[in-house]
Amino acid sequence: MDRTSQAVLLAQRLVRCPSVTPAEGGALDLLEAELTAMGCACTRLPFGEGEARVDNLFARRGTDGPHFAFAGHTDVVPPGDAAAWTHDPFSGEIVDGRLHGRGAADMKGGVAAFVAAAAQFLETPPQHGSISFLITGDEEGDAINGTTRMVDWVRDNDHVPDMCLVGEPTNVSEMGDVIKNGRRGSLSCQLTVTGIQGHVAYPHFADNPLTHLLAMLAPVNGCELDGGTEFFDPSTTNVTSIDVGNTAGNVIPASATAQFNIRFNTEHSADSLIGWLEEHFDRVGGKWEAHWKATAHPFVTPPGQLTEMIAEAAEKIVGRRPELLTNGGTSDARFITTICPVAEFGLVGKTMHKIDEQVAVEDIDALTDVYTHILHSFFEKVR
Repeated sequence: MDRTSQAVLLAQRLVRCPSVTPAEGGALDLLEAELTAMGCACTRLPFGEGEARVDNLFARRGTDGPHFAFAGHTDVVPPGDAAAWTHDPFSGEIVDGRLHGRGAADMKGGVAAFVAAAAQFLETPPQHGSISFLITGDEEGDAINGTTRMVDWVRDNDHVPDMCLVGEPTNVSEMGDVIKNGRRGSLSCQLTVTGIQGHVAYPHFADNPLTHLLAMLAPVNGCELDGGTEFFDPSTTNVTSIDVGNTAGNVIPASATAQFNIRFNTEHSADSLIGWLEEHFDRVGGKWEAHWKATAHPFVTPPGQLTEMIAEAAEKIVGRRPELLTNGGTSDARFITTICPVAEFGLVGKTMHKIDEQVAVEDIDALTDVYTHILHSFFEKVR
């Protein structure tokens, strides 16, 4: 079976593994067998205890430099109502040139492509150097016992790569659209204001918490916090929930709770945003309590060797030169950036997390060729 068919077959086999986060579902077992057969030294890295335990896989072929790494995840989001799917979400059916199933786009197709690309490249290995793989089962979940813990392990065990490519589905509508060379930070808050319950006809006997809460939310209610930067769009804010637990229209509630999220660029940090907003809450007045959760910090990999190799490979294989973007959600690249330059390039992601998630088989083939070209470019100097 040729290289392209190997990539598609591996993607199909991975989709058939029911690895709904944080379950391993057999996906890492499958990859460990494939990578071991390629001559990689594989290490399973389970982190966490009990229900929080997550399995991860690190594999490396070679022991010296230069060192190129691929990273990705095999966990997937739940399929939802399986009866609503045209094909069973874990069947891996290939129909009319498209691979169907949960994780086909995000991102088992990408994982299969970089494993197949490495296998092809290693048929004539370089005289020196290493290729490694950081594959987690905790990207779609809390991301506590996945890549962030693997990065610590890699650093502690002398496996830090020179650069890393994450195979997330970065392309919007067709292959060669987008390279992600950075990501925004994410800060969420649950804000509760406590007042005094009372009758709406006698507001002087009550203290309406909504009056305070709405004033507190003004700076984060669909606002842009800055004008953007060279690499980032403006930081954005969105209120996602307001709840008073009150079904009566003539009662001033005793408390009110809101949730909001800020997606921020490198003009800010989580600490600076928290400090700014808590000062604002104090100025508004009232009894308030805020619970903050920063799940990501912004980062950017400036244009350079890594982004240029990806762009050149994409242009050669699919005839389109991707643009560099930092928008969208978060990814595990936010952890990898702490040890080496990192960028993301993968499949078309417009069906990810949806019913009938699917990807074109020819796109898996093309991505495999892109990754193979990148490996040749990276190791050219040591051939």
